Formats: sequence, C-alpha cells, structure tokens
Amino acid sequence: MTDQVVRLIYPAELLSVPVINQLIRKFDVTLNILKAQIDTENRWLEVQINGDPFVISEAITWLQEQGIHIQTPEN
Repeated sequence: MTDQVVRLIYPAELLSVPVINQLIRKFDVTLNILKAQIDTENRWLEVQINGDPFVISEAITWLQEQGIHIQTPEN
C-alpha cells in the first residue's frame, strides 16, 4: 500500500457528478480530502489517495478520462 497526493481540478460541468464516490467504488481506494476550494472561479480538491500503486495509477487515468485535470506535487 502507498499513497499519493494529487489536486483534482474539475470542469464546471462535473460539479454535480459524484466522481469521488464513483472513484472509491470502482477502484477500492481510500481517499482523504486535504484541501478544497469550490466556487465560481476555483473548482479543485487536493486529495491523498491510498491503495495499491498500480490501482492508484489506474484511478488517476480514469479521473483524467472523466475530464478532471490532475496536478501532482511535481508539476
């Protein structure tokens, strides 16, 4: 098990979609919300995802496919 911190930047059209719920159910990961800002100009969550490294990678790819931009501490 490992964890990775990422920032999820949402497009406005996904704010009413239960993406986090779908992520947890689909990939069986633990997610801890560290910071968040949701308003008219900013739509992001900074989260710590805990699980198998391969599964975390798959989960991040899935989030990107849903239209969520991912920022990691490296970028």
